[in-house]
Amino acid sequence: MAKKIAISVPKGGVGKTTTAVNLAAGFAVAEKKTLLIDFDPAGACSLSLGFNEDTIHGDIFQVFSFVKFIDGVIHKTELPNLDFIPCIVNSFDLEERIHKLSRNIYLFSNVLEQETLTEYEYIIIDCPPYMRGLTTIALAAADSVIIPVRAGKFSVSALKKMFTQIEWVKANINSDLKIEGILLNMYEANTRAWELTVKALSKHFKEYMLKTVIPKSISVSEAEFYGRPSMLFKVKSKGSLAYLDLTEELLARHSKPNIYRLPGEGLSNMGG
Repeated sequence: MAKKIAISVPKGGVGKTTTAVNLAAGFAVAEKKTLLIDFDPAGACSLSLGFNEDTIHGDIFQVFSFVKFIDGVIHKTELPNLDFIPCIVNSFDLEERIHKLSRNIYLFSNVLEQETLTEYEYIIIDCPPYMRGLTTIALAAADSVIIPVRAGKFSVSALKKMFTQIEWVKANINSDLKIEGILLNMYEANTRAWELTVKALSKHFKEYMLKTVIPKSISVSEAEFYGRPSMLFKVKSKGSLAYLDLTEELLARHSKPNIYRLPGEGLSNMGG
């Protein structure tokens, strides 16, 4: 059965989609059959992988609407072990329909249980930058969550909201949901903003922080313009190597039992 990892945080501009795309690519490079699902109506995963409306033949919301079967919306990518399900939202009416569909908490969970997806070892879900609706049903279906953060007080505040949401989902919907870890993204050493951010995170969330840190990397941003994961653009760049390190860290973790932190552990000292 595939391990389902949601990439989620209620804040834009923290590299959420970049992390989803490059982590999925990392698993594929490690010869793990991987499916990346774009769950964000902004549709940024498609652009990051070189897809556009002319090359997309179906999306996840057509599955939700019973217009297409799941195998009819899976797209092949440059990487033999990486498949992709896009998200296309191009009208207000469709946005409203999606909002109504997301009231079915277990809709996505049921989709991911289909036999067509049993070939995958990893399913990566790129969530929208808000908590209700699509993010909730993604967390209901996921095994664990990676929370990307970047320097700044707003990122720390968003992280606290994320933990509150995870606790609620665990208590009410998905008791097996775990925290994969907090990922420091677009990291710049020797800057005051990052110094303050790391200090705040270490005080309240130290036990949840992943060992791998993703540095700020021009090549990662450039790769998105060319519609390719960073490791297919400049494999020896700092950003590419960091995402490969993240892949290695998670693979090592998943080979060992009982390595997760459960939502609620150590949260009493989070502060306001």
